[in-house]
Amino acid sequence: MLIISCGSRAQSRTVVQDVPPSFETPAEPAQIIVGANRTGEYMPLLADKKIGVIANQTSVIFKQKAIEGDSALPFTHLVDSLLSLNIAVTRVFSPEHGFRGLADAGEKVEDGVDLRTGLPIISLYGAHRKPSKKDLAGLDMMVFDIQDVGVRFYTYIATLQLVMEACAESNIPILVLDRPNPNGHYIDGPTMEPEFTSFLGMTPIPLVYGMSIGEYAQMINEEGWLENGVKAQLNIISLENYSHLSTYSLPLRPSPNLPNDQSINLYPSLGLFEGTNINAGRGTEFQFQRYGAPFLDKDFFSFSYVPEPNPGAKSPKQLGSTCFGEDLSNSAHLSKVSLEWLIKAYQHCQEKDAFFNTSGFSKHAGTDQLQKQIEAGLSETEIRATWQADLEKFAKIRAKYLIYP
Repeated sequence: MLIISCGSRAQSRTVVQDVPPSFETPAEPAQIIVGANRTGEYMPLLADKKIGVIANQTSVIFKQKAIEGDSALPFTHLVDSLLSLNIAVTRVFSPEHGFRGLADAGEKVEDGVDLRTGLPIISLYGAHRKPSKKDLAGLDMMVFDIQDVGVRFYTYIATLQLVMEACAESNIPILVLDRPNPNGHYIDGPTMEPEFTSFLGMTPIPLVYGMSIGEYAQMINEEGWLENGVKAQLNIISLENYSHLSTYSLPLRPSPNLPNDQSINLYPSLGLFEGTNINAGRGTEFQFQRYGAPFLDKDFFSFSYVPEPNPGAKSPKQLGSTCFGEDLSNSAHLSKVSLEWLIKAYQHCQEKDAFFNTSGFSKHAGTDQLQKQIEAGLSETEIRATWQADLEKFAKIRAKYLIYP
C-alpha cells in the first residue's frame, strides 16, 4: 500500500509492504485497484467537510463482486457513493464532454443541475475553464477523479492543472484519486514549446508522457508550473497492484470518441490528424482506428468510408463524403507515436494546400516543426531523431515524480 501526501511542505511517503508467500508456480497478477475504490484511505479526509468533485462518467467505484442474476451496473458513480455515505458533496465540476460524458469534442458545455442528484454542475469547458473564487466559495476540499489516457492534447490534464491552480489560490486542498494510464508504458513524441501553449498543451511535456494522473499532478505542483508559483495542497490516493508495464483495459469510454483499447492505443498517433482536414474516424464506430478524406488518392488507398453524425460527433469532418484512407482497427499494438500514417496521407494527398490546419496542427503537435518536417519530405526516422534530446531531458524530470515502477 502506498499513500502519498504532498503539498507546500516537503513530499512525504509511507510504504507498507507485505511479503508474499512463496509458490511453486507464479501467482496470477493481482487486480489493479483504482484510487476511488480505496475508500478507507480517503473517507476520513472528507468527513465533516463541504466537498467539490471534478468528475465525469469515468468517476466510478467498481463493485468487488458481481451478484449472480444482478442486472445492475458493476460500478457506482463516485458522487452517488459519497452522497450515500453522508459526505457533503455540494457541487460538481465537469470537464470537456460534460459530467455524463455525452458532449462532442470541443463543444461548449453549459452549467446545469444533475437530474440524478440535484447537485449544481459547474462546467469547466464552457464560459470559463478555471474555477473562480465564487465557484469555490464555501468548499473545504476538492476531489479530482477522471480517467486520463496519457496524451498531452487530451484536455483532462489541462483541467487538472487549472483546478489545482484555483485551489492553491483559494487555499483549498485537492485530493486526486489516481487511475491507470493505458498509454503509461512509454514516453514519445515532440515536446511542447512555450509559444504553442494552449488548452491542448499547457506544460513542456512530450506528446506521450508515461505517467498516471496522480504522478502528473505531482509534477505540475513541484515543477512550478502553476501560475505565479503557487503550490497546491495536494493529496494522492495511489493505485494498488499497478506498474507502468501493466496492461489496463478501460471499462468505460473516457470520452465519446475513444470507444475501445485499440482507439486509445492509436490515439497519440491518429490524434495528430485533428490538426488537419483528414477525418480520423469520427462519425463512424471506428473512431481513431481509421483515417481518410475525399482528396486522398483513391488509386493508392483502397479502403473507403463515409462519416455520418453519431453520438460524440454531430458534425464530423468530411460529413457525408466518401473518404479514402486506411482501416487500422486490426493494426499491431504500439509503444511509440507513429508518424507512418500522417506522412503517408500527406504524400498521397491530391490537394496538399488543403491538408494542414496550421494553427490547430501546431497546437496538437506542440511545435510548428513537425508540419515543416513533413512538408519538407523528412522520413519518420529523421523526424524522430529530432525528439530525442528533449525526451531524455524529460525522462530525468519524470523519474522524480513516479509513484509506480
